[in-house]
Amino acid sequence: MSITTPVQPAAPKRLSSLRDLLPFLRPYRGRVLLAFLLLCLASGTVLLLPLAFRDLIDFGFGQRADAHGALHHGTLLATQSLGGHFAVLFGLATLWAVAVAARFYTVSWVGERVTADLRSAVYGRVLRQSPQFFETLQTGEVLSRLTGDTTLIQTVVGSSISNGLRSLFQFIGGMVMLAVTSFYLFSLNLGLMMVLTLPIILIGRRVKKLSRESQDKIADASALAGEILNAVTTVQAYTQEQRETRRFADSAELSFVAAIRRTRVRAAMTALIITAVMGTIIFVLWVGANQVQHGHMTGGQLASFILYAALVAGGVGTMAEVWGDVMRAAGATERLLELLNAESNISEAVAPQTLPQPKQATIRLEQVSFRYPSRPETAALNDITLAIAPGESVALVGPSGAGKTTLFQLLLRFYDVSNGCIRLNGQDIRQLSLHDLRDKIAIVPQDAVIFSANALENIRYGRPEASDDEVLAAAKAALVDEFITRLPQGYHTFLGERGTRLSGGQRQRIAIARAILKNAPLLLLDEATSALDAESEIAVQQGLNAAMQGRTTLIIAHRLATVQKVDRIVVLEHGRVVEAGTPEDLRTQGGLYARLARLQFDVLLDLKGRDSVGARFIAP
Repeated sequence: MSITTPVQPAAPKRLSSLRDLLPFLRPYRGRVLLAFLLLCLASGTVLLLPLAFRDLIDFGFGQRADAHGALHHGTLLATQSLGGHFAVLFGLATLWAVAVAARFYTVSWVGERVTADLRSAVYGRVLRQSPQFFETLQTGEVLSRLTGDTTLIQTVVGSSISNGLRSLFQFIGGMVMLAVTSFYLFSLNLGLMMVLTLPIILIGRRVKKLSRESQDKIADASALAGEILNAVTTVQAYTQEQRETRRFADSAELSFVAAIRRTRVRAAMTALIITAVMGTIIFVLWVGANQVQHGHMTGGQLASFILYAALVAGGVGTMAEVWGDVMRAAGATERLLELLNAESNISEAVAPQTLPQPKQATIRLEQVSFRYPSRPETAALNDITLAIAPGESVALVGPSGAGKTTLFQLLLRFYDVSNGCIRLNGQDIRQLSLHDLRDKIAIVPQDAVIFSANALENIRYGRPEASDDEVLAAAKAALVDEFITRLPQGYHTFLGERGTRLSGGQRQRIAIARAILKNAPLLLLDEATSALDAESEIAVQQGLNAAMQGRTTLIIAHRLATVQKVDRIVVLEHGRVVEAGTPEDLRTQGGLYARLARLQFDVLLDLKGRDSVGARFIAP
């Protein structure tokens, strides 16, 4: 299993886990009731068919004697003609066909509807989890549960349960009619079948355990495939295609072995049931044939007994298959419930405060300390106190691991502070709803995310209700317009999965346009121009300068040349604020900032001296 911390412990592996599907079935209880009524109608109709055959045989091939030896004509529904008997048979068959078809449609509709609702519920739950949840959860694991596991549940809800109930009704009804037809033969049949119950139960438990193991192996293979496909260019660049193919083949082999173990046990259970049941029926029929020879029952009674026995046997066989499906679905349900019941580490405020709608944001960090849950021994931030005024632009600089990105994640409440408090416009962000807080923040990440959509919709993601004119205005501000218009369909051009049809710099500019469109009072720039060449960086910086006007801006920067015009620079080292001031002040203080600036300047001069052509690609 790939999930450890983020999810609740798995519930005991029993059929009661399927009860958690009831909330998804409840909205459609009307259709469920209709399906049940149709099921009763179809089962009742099929139980009448052997009676019709009994009367047809006894009427068409002679008279039958009752238990006292008296002869009389036995008919169903008082039908006295041979043609009438066949008409009754055809009518019953037609009614049965209509009821079965209507039941099939109804239960299939319910199964598909419940599966869609379940997928949406699990997906929505996963999207609300904090980043800590995804530190131990592979994307392929989630996809496997959303597809493979829900498909198993759809099979059970949409067909297996209905077939199982139908078979159960036929089994019970058939047993009753067997007792009515010949109690002696029925007693023999019942006694022998009761002996089969214990091994079926024991093998069924084994099937459920193996089904859960099989689903876990399939999920592991899906997770591995998802990870590698997302990094296919790296795999090919390092010529690791054969190695990754072998890894996936090994993982697929493990899932195959687990599936075969499950199938082997299930096949053995099916063989045992069919052999035992058919052996029982054959033995009982041998006894019945002797009774017909001795005149203790008619041929029609024996024929109806055979048909009822066949219904009972078919019902048992179907229930055995359904039982295997239910066991698999129970395991799949447990896996889905782990996701559905997962609690986010970031909890919503019980009574969230209302945040005003300012054009600018005030931020205050009060003795903030933080340790990542996965690295509790190391402090990512340590006792930081910092105030950022409305409309101020502040750059966060420092070596890698200093805590710059962590600060952004805390502002967005992807994590909660370990100690201290972060205030937005004077309010503790933990007292705000997550939607209200994040709605006031626009971010341009270092690794720009492009969705599988056209350019217009990718930019509109920043504010879905924005008009086309507003989207185009944001695109022009970020200088997206100058390369989008050259695409085949302009803004309606599909950009490919993860923006594969764009360069890194172009993807970054779309992310900047998205943030400009959101028009939030707080703007977070995480190396927003890092993927741009020098010429594009200067042009996009103009768009960012326009976006920064009138709103509070925090900038993470490694290239110090990009933050020379900010109001203030805060220097972080080992999770602490070691320096703060204007760029000019920090250069003269001779501290960490001055040392970093000097190192970058020396490297720049060295590269320029070595290669005057390559120097054109180095930011000034």
